[in-house]
Amino acid sequence: MLSAQRRDLLLDRLRRDGRVVARDVAAELGVTHDMVRRDLRELAAAGLVQRVYGGALPVSPAVADYAARRSVAEDSKQRVAAAAAELVAPGAVVVLDGGTTALAVVGALPRDLRATVVTHSPTIAVALADHPGVEVEILGGRLFRHSMVTCGAAAVEAVAGVRADLFLLGVTGVHAEAGLTTGDRDEAAMKRALAAHAGDTWVLASSEKIGAASPFAVLPLDAVSGVVTDAADGPALDALVEAGVTLVRA
Repeated sequence: MLSAQRRDLLLDRLRRDGRVVARDVAAELGVTHDMVRRDLRELAAAGLVQRVYGGALPVSPAVADYAARRSVAEDSKQRVAAAAAELVAPGAVVVLDGGTTALAVVGALPRDLRATVVTHSPTIAVALADHPGVEVEILGGRLFRHSMVTCGAAAVEAVAGVRADLFLLGVTGVHAEAGLTTGDRDEAAMKRALAAHAGDTWVLASSEKIGAASPFAVLPLDAVSGVVTDAADGPALDALVEAGVTLVRA
């Protein structure tokens, strides 16, 4: 089998099963383990798979920059946002992550809501200006332009004084094996710090994020209260349920 044919097979297997185990594919095709690993390296370099120990997982399309992500799965994000907004109780202190789904949550909040929102996203803070009853606290730090959020040591230190009822967490991948992932190490650290200072953490996961993975781990699935998603039933969602994840269907 030609290398191009092997790579096509690997991508087909990934779409079908949601994961590729390099040793299993090598045994099936009668080729060396190193040959399959080389194929996976090339696919990862092309941005087509996310390599993990022993194989690969589907790559998340949500790792594009902020401007590009605004046009990805817009209807899906609106559905997730509407369901997530229902979790925000009047009078609550809510940490709202950055990202395009979180921005949609702002639009879904009642205009007469009285609450406090803590965010490390200037974009989210500006959008909340349309909610006069919401007190907005912005966490400062280095601006990570890819996602339009602050992160880094100063931002993590600023989280120390936060005591929130709820954290609405944005990630780029939700996978039963890989857990919750994102595309930047510092951003992952900031998300962990925010989750540590909230009573409940719910994940905002539009359909394209379910069953996908990114390079940097944010949290394991059992560290959050659940996942808000509009993803259709299928193997990736079934695997989350089997892992004990609580789902809020949007």
